Amino acid sequence: MVDLRDCADALWRAIVYVSVVQLHLNDNVLLTRPLRSGDIKTWPTGHWGTVPGTAWLLAHIGLHAGEDSSVRLVPLLGAGHTGVAQLALSWLTGDLRRHIPDYSLNEKGLAALAQSFPNVPRFGSEVHPDLPAGDFLGGCLGGALAFACGAALHNDQVIVPIIGDGECETPTMAASWLAARELENAKVLPIIHLNEFRMGSRSILGRMSNDEVRRYFEALGWGCRIFTVHAADGSEHDAFHHLLRRATAETVGGQRCCLVLRCEKGWGGPVVVDGVRYLGTAKLHKTPLTSAATSADQRAQLQEWLFSYRPRLLFDEHGCPTGALKAALELIRIDNSSAPPRDRSFAREPLGPKRASSDFTDVVTSVLGAHGARGDFRVFSPDEMQSNRLGQLAGASWVSEVLAEEVLFGWLAGWTSSGRRGLLVSYEAFSTLLTAGLVSHLKQRRLRTSELPSLNLLLTSYGWHNVYTHGDPSLITTLVGIADPAVRMYVPADPMRLGAVLEQSLDSTNRVNVIVAGKHSRATLPSQSMISELSRGLSVWEHLSDSSEPDVTILCAGDIPATAVGAAIPLLRRKRVGSVRVVGVADLTVLGDPADWPRGLRPDEWGEYVGRSAAVLVVTLGHPAAIWGLLAGRIRQPVRVIGWREPPAPISQQRLAIAAGLDASGIVQAVIELARERERTA
Repeated sequence: MVDLRDCADALWRAIVYVSVVQLHLNDNVLLTRPLRSGDIKTWPTGHWGTVPGTAWLLAHIGLHAGEDSSVRLVPLLGAGHTGVAQLALSWLTGDLRRHIPDYSLNEKGLAALAQSFPNVPRFGSEVHPDLPAGDFLGGCLGGALAFACGAALHNDQVIVPIIGDGECETPTMAASWLAARELENAKVLPIIHLNEFRMGSRSILGRMSNDEVRRYFEALGWGCRIFTVHAADGSEHDAFHHLLRRATAETVGGQRCCLVLRCEKGWGGPVVVDGVRYLGTAKLHKTPLTSAATSADQRAQLQEWLFSYRPRLLFDEHGCPTGALKAALELIRIDNSSAPPRDRSFAREPLGPKRASSDFTDVVTSVLGAHGARGDFRVFSPDEMQSNRLGQLAGASWVSEVLAEEVLFGWLAGWTSSGRRGLLVSYEAFSTLLTAGLVSHLKQRRLRTSELPSLNLLLTSYGWHNVYTHGDPSLITTLVGIADPAVRMYVPADPMRLGAVLEQSLDSTNRVNVIVAGKHSRATLPSQSMISELSRGLSVWEHLSDSSEPDVTILCAGDIPATAVGAAIPLLRRKRVGSVRVVGVADLTVLGDPADWPRGLRPDEWGEYVGRSAAVLVVTLGHPAAIWGLLAGRIRQPVRVIGWREPPAPISQQRLAIAAGLDASGIVQAVIELARERERTA
């Protein structure tokens, strides 16, 4: 019969031992002889302080999942710097070897891992989504609980986010505890790793007594049990395992509860280094023995530290697991992630055509309602469904509203990462609150090898039709700077096009789709060009264009630009400024270099759509800087961009458009000046 106490102790010691080996050694990874200077890294780098507690939790979660097949426990590492422990666990379980055969479960494989750390091929040194417990990338702290709630929502798994006490100070994490009240049927068991120190000083939770910590989480609606590790002996392993079983059962039963693992920072590591106290201080945040390759004293400390995990009881002479560790690895079960199986297909039968309409509310409600009825779909909104003219969807069972954009983004990211489709609807100005989480999520998707549904954002209530404080198109500008090939930036010109783009986005995979559309739009443009706008991202608008080769081409990106350009064309024809072509741009990324953006126009396509020698006027909803970033170095003809200009003070919407040049007269003036400039430079 397997002794879980011995298994937990052996697995914990093995994860920690392999972590220390990665941090410090190049060779002699099983300590078959006394350490020499050449065995040790000259410049050890990495994070040690979180390893002992993280390893403890991963060992117990995996063993509990292995012993109880009735529940699927999925650990989720909240901090990217726990990557060294994730790599150690993945080497032990064989997950790392499945990706890189050189990391075999023996002495040779461990030496290869140690020599490559922190630059492990493909994986680096941080948490990775293709390894156990790595569903959340964690470089941007604070989003783990929200992500876990989204992944667990209406799922048959129990997601167990491992959260540092420093993470609990971030605004997203602080809001996530309270916001979880708004989600039904999300089985999440958070565990706070309270080692009392952040990177540089004592954490707020670390300064609180156990009673204060308990009352804090209980006030937020979470039952809280605190477990303190002192000796890390068999009795403590046994006691914690029983506590984890109980908390898991309560979570499965629908209760919200969390666990707190309280321990010294970097416990088991060096107590004193060069006469200075390290144990239980912020000095153990990173690797503590930085001179072991050159200092005999530190080298002796390192050897003693490694031997404290009794590696000869963990591995045989070949470096293969033995004894209790071997038994633990046969029992442990750690699902790689909450993501769906790799062979799952996300192909869906297209929904039937929606009712043609020129009204934002009708179109969006129709598309979202059809997806909601089909199931496996959810909308997240920061208490803005009514304001965004989608009020009739506000009470739907598949709509979640809470006034915290960062938390909503975490829910959406977790929901889509677990294989479901979703949409976040937000005011454009406040979408900048999503920036850090979105950039981190793009990094996460970039690393993942499995297919997932796209992450979708609908940004409306933009600054052109809003008050002074509600105007900020910076999210699109940021995304242009990142140039991630998975991103699409849609600016549909009318509600009919919005419906088609929204439908296409919701059924797509492996993308981040950002759609900017006004809730007041009632424009109606001819439908003939829609197929090209959807398939290629742009189309010549024949009804506004002259038939001859253009002298000036207007690239129209968005609904307000479409209306303004439509009003300007009759004026331009009366002024006889030359041949004018109007091109509707549905996806801004087509303007970018195809080396960066998959939909970017090739040089031959540029001539086909824009003209071989035409001057170019771009009229956009967002910052001109975003357009300049896309066009940089692409064209030699004269170019001007009309777009958002930050007003100096509150002004009317009409004056705002006039000040930016985004009205008929401003467009006419810009075209006239471009035509003259083209003649001068011809």
